[in-house]
Amino acid sequence: MNLLLRRVWVACVLLFLGGVPAQAQQESAIRLLDRETGAPITDATFKYGALQGVSDSGGVIYLTYQEGTSLVLSHLNYGQWVLDSPEVLALIAEKVLYRSEIHVDLYPVTVIALRPEKRPETEMELDYRERLAHDATSILMQEPAISGIRKGGNYGFDPVFRGFKYDQLNVVLGGAQGATAACPNRMDPPTSQMAPNMVERIEILKGPHALRYGTGFGATLNFVPSRLRFSEDPDVYGRMSNGIEANGSVFRNEGQLGFSGENHDLSFFGSWSQGNDYTSGDGTQVQADFNRGSFGGNFGFKFSEDDQLRLSVIYNVARDADFPALTMDLREDDTWLMNARYDKVFNREHLTSWNTTVFASFVNHLMDNRLKPLDPRMLNAETEATTYNYGGRTEGVWNFNNNTLYAGADFRGEGAEGTRVREFLMGPNQGTVARDNAWQDGYISKGSLFAEYQLAAKAWRYVVSTRVELNVSGISDPAPEFLAEYGDGSQTQLNPSLSLGATRTFGGGSTVGIWLARAQRSAGLAERFINYFPIGQDPYELLGNPNLDAEVNYQLDLTYAWKRKNTELGVDVFMGYLDEFISSVIDPDLTPRLPMSPGVRRFVNIDNAFKTGFELTWTQRLLPELQQQVGVAYTYAQDLERDEPLPEIAPMDLRYTLAGSFVKGRLTPELVFRHVLRQGRVSTEFGETETPSFSLLDIRASYQVSEKARFTLGVNNLFDENYYEHLNRPVSGGILPIFAPGQNIFASVNFTL
Repeated sequence: MNLLLRRVWVACVLLFLGGVPAQAQQESAIRLLDRETGAPITDATFKYGALQGVSDSGGVIYLTYQEGTSLVLSHLNYGQWVLDSPEVLALIAEKVLYRSEIHVDLYPVTVIALRPEKRPETEMELDYRERLAHDATSILMQEPAISGIRKGGNYGFDPVFRGFKYDQLNVVLGGAQGATAACPNRMDPPTSQMAPNMVERIEILKGPHALRYGTGFGATLNFVPSRLRFSEDPDVYGRMSNGIEANGSVFRNEGQLGFSGENHDLSFFGSWSQGNDYTSGDGTQVQADFNRGSFGGNFGFKFSEDDQLRLSVIYNVARDADFPALTMDLREDDTWLMNARYDKVFNREHLTSWNTTVFASFVNHLMDNRLKPLDPRMLNAETEATTYNYGGRTEGVWNFNNNTLYAGADFRGEGAEGTRVREFLMGPNQGTVARDNAWQDGYISKGSLFAEYQLAAKAWRYVVSTRVELNVSGISDPAPEFLAEYGDGSQTQLNPSLSLGATRTFGGGSTVGIWLARAQRSAGLAERFINYFPIGQDPYELLGNPNLDAEVNYQLDLTYAWKRKNTELGVDVFMGYLDEFISSVIDPDLTPRLPMSPGVRRFVNIDNAFKTGFELTWTQRLLPELQQQVGVAYTYAQDLERDEPLPEIAPMDLRYTLAGSFVKGRLTPELVFRHVLRQGRVSTEFGETETPSFSLLDIRASYQVSEKARFTLGVNNLFDENYYEHLNRPVSGGILPIFAPGQNIFASVNFTL
């Protein structure tokens, strides 16, 4: 139940009864639980009026409601938080309080919450409209610092953060599981496989500092699953959401049904979205058909207060999705993601908990050109490809007074195979069929040891994080021409990474942080093994290079945060020096496989590159019912070897949001203004062109019709601006990019059990 609605309900009860509910006048047991694992939070101190105490081994505290009194809780690993009197009354009714560890807050981080629990007037968060999203990158792009490479009209956006993309971003589900794109052109990037309606929040851990979850050069994008919700008595819960968009005739729905008890939580999810072509601001029709579904479940079992098992299964399906920037469209994509996590809590002097996760992901992908309106149709082409991604992760947590140690190991194996079939319908090769070995059954195995040590010393907090990875790669089905270039293509590399961070809290609500890192990553599957496929931003075919040296990022992040009662400011300035930067060059000695290709690029290491920029967020409460937020992001990136800008760098992006909460929180209108500057820093090496500036205005409003129903109505691109993002790819065979949707009216309705 929404906390604000609970407050209204409590107030009504008090007015009707003329006093406090009877159960609140009795001593109540409240359980403090970790939001991710469901494990009890032990040794948390609390103060409630004259009452003080510590949570026991089950995470339980006992208190009797005192009208007008706030509850103060504190724990080394969970920070300090305060609940006012109405919140305490609601807590007594629910009997459980979830809290996330603060280790995430130590990092330069942005958290996108898909399960809002705070009052709408205290924090701008995402709502049911984001649960309806069929592509997680569209949610990420609501952050000014994240852009998306758009090759399709409405599907398969690839995230870019600070100019880092593809394997430079570490995309994980629950801190462990990954997925590997089967399509050589990444119609199915890993973010497209993260079902938004099964996620509670997305942690954008900036920079290469969060080494517990892997090596992410630009960031680690951690999709945190919905938490388990055990209940003392058998309970049934759920929701259903439906939405429509006028521009493109998009229809979406999603739902959840769960059954919980004292020792189990069985939750089933499902979503389906589909749409047609949309029109841009000038009325041009853009190919954007798609059909997308996600189905699955989270199953939790509590064997004791200290032992918990979680099983998760997700099945994603996509059919007939248009990709106007590519020579082929997605016809079929079937993906399975499965994982199991076991959490154990220890009542020992130092070892407090241990968790282990095993996972597997399998992608089957088919693309062809049969939906393309080709005239004349010279050939039919299709590519069927599959990938696998499996592994495990185990981690222990130790507490030593004011210090916390996280240490463990993980393993991940991934591989891809696929063949492009070309049937010539015209010309001198008419009637012949050619087969091209796209992935050559390439594989990469990564085994790592990692550790993170957190030290609290008065106003200072220090974090040391390290990871050592053994990276082994090779190909099982090499193409003859690839063997001729590189030999067997096998390679073993050792990749050490280290990050040092410190944050200092000052009086007046200010916190300053400094983060230094040296991170190293080996090339990904495409960079190593792709075999004459046009997968870049220009039409050149690309040839992988299994002999690439590991890429190294030396990065500095400086953070500043200032927080007062009605104002909050956050600034992150970063600088990164990249050694052995992985890029590509045109090789005139290589002959393309397709006659329309201008040539072939070979993946190579360039000596060095440089990136710098900043992100700024300012939130201010103007009135009790109204708040505003400003967000700005900018990245400057230079290829120091070629002495020109790096490609695919988004221009400065500015967002302004004005949000309100009226009619006792039932009515929540929102206005979002976005202005993107012209991008004049372009790469001539990759044929980029300048992008003009544009401005957008979106409006929406939600109304809580009843305790269990909410309705939302809004308009995106209110003034029908004809625009495109700098990272939008050009339409195949042309020079014009894919234009974004024009004015788009949308509506959604949500029901909860």
